[in-house]
Amino acid sequence: MKLLKDILYRTHLEQVVGDTNTAIEHITFDSRQVVPFTAFIAVRGTASDGHAFIETAIDSGAAAIICEDLPKQLRAGITYVRVADSRHALAIMAGNYYDHPDRKLKLIGITGTNGKTSVATLLYKLLRALGHKSGLISTVDIRIGSEVVAATHTTPDPLRLNELLAQMVEAGISHCVMEVSSHAVVQQRIAGLRFVLGVFTNITHDHLDYHGTFDAYIHAKKTFFDELPADAIALVNADDSHSAVMVQNTKASKSSFAVRNMADHKARIIENQLIGLQLNIDGHDMFSRLVGEFNASNILAVYSSAVLLGFQALDVLTALSDLEPPPGRFQVIRGSTGVIGIVDYAHTPDALKNVLSTINAVCGDRDRVITVVGCGGDRDRTKRPLMAAIAASMSRSIILTNDNPRNEEPMDIIEEMRKGLLPADLSRAFVNTDRREAIRQAVAMASPGEVVLVAGKGHETYQEVHGVRHHFDDVEVLKETLELMRK
Repeated sequence: MKLLKDILYRTHLEQVVGDTNTAIEHITFDSRQVVPFTAFIAVRGTASDGHAFIETAIDSGAAAIICEDLPKQLRAGITYVRVADSRHALAIMAGNYYDHPDRKLKLIGITGTNGKTSVATLLYKLLRALGHKSGLISTVDIRIGSEVVAATHTTPDPLRLNELLAQMVEAGISHCVMEVSSHAVVQQRIAGLRFVLGVFTNITHDHLDYHGTFDAYIHAKKTFFDELPADAIALVNADDSHSAVMVQNTKASKSSFAVRNMADHKARIIENQLIGLQLNIDGHDMFSRLVGEFNASNILAVYSSAVLLGFQALDVLTALSDLEPPPGRFQVIRGSTGVIGIVDYAHTPDALKNVLSTINAVCGDRDRVITVVGCGGDRDRTKRPLMAAIAASMSRSIILTNDNPRNEEPMDIIEEMRKGLLPADLSRAFVNTDRREAIRQAVAMASPGEVVLVAGKGHETYQEVHGVRHHFDDVEVLKETLELMRK
């Protein structure tokens, strides 16, 4: 139990009606979770407005209401608190309620369009390999040491986030690595958290359905670095042209990494094959099981992060050489017929280009690559023709198929993708709205030594159609298909 006044510490109060010495045992922004002695925060969402549920919350036992607009009728015995921004208040209150677990471990935030999950997961594994109890909050899953918790968002809501961090502190976790999405920054999910290290991987075309413009998307990423404290470190990818913008207003110390440009930490690719990368990092040679220049950048980001956190370079490189890629990130599946399958989460134009560039470089040309790709429904529509154009220009053949159509008609999405194709591409572009059959078709078209890339879903084990999630796993389907081809 805590007093309301303590939970409200550092929120931007505009008006208080009632007693802030009220005892609070629970806080929530979901009226369905209200029980007696609850502080209910009315948050304006994209689908609903928490202010519409204030009376419902009080009927369920709420003792305090935190909102941006006070109700016209105030009930006796209830404490009402008006704030400038309910989302921000929720995040600050969550930290107060859980006794600021972010201050009791080293919190590392990874942001960027591509590479967030790979960098976060690899850094988490690296820290464990170096002997530290570590936590992970990522798109794929949440880990408290070795315990796995299912992930529903790239960055959880503030209450869940602080609860997870508190559980990590209780479990003796010393470091937590978390993905920081642009949505999380704009929606104040990470407000008040104290990061010791922020990492920028890159920024490319994505999420314009939410942010509206690329400048707004950049600003959201930049805000993360603007809010880092002075004793933190901001690490950026100097190969990305927006890296200087990201840290131009940060109070944190600045550091950089790069494969192509000058930087504080530098990597050089010695050899790039489907079995892995031979790299020279800061003058030291190492081998990694990860493939491609984009993964060289990811590995370098992880290495640089660990060195900045105080670990010895040679210890870091030794541990890095044993790490495997996260699930669904350039995951290579070899068929006994000689066909090579690759599953990757590439769901943005830049990510798809990076993956196909890597495959083409290893295979020698595009004529040995068949790509299966789709685009998600209810998401940024402007990238659809770009995805198809990139796939067609860097593959011998492409099959346009479902990704997660959500509430859109699959053929509508595919037709928008087809607009990116040149007339010369049409004879090499096939349409199959059944993703399973599209994968089977691609494998049937491939000859020994050729590559079938299945892009877009990566680690996901579902396909969302009209609001319902059905089991679907690209890796599982590709393995089954390659085995059937053997028979």
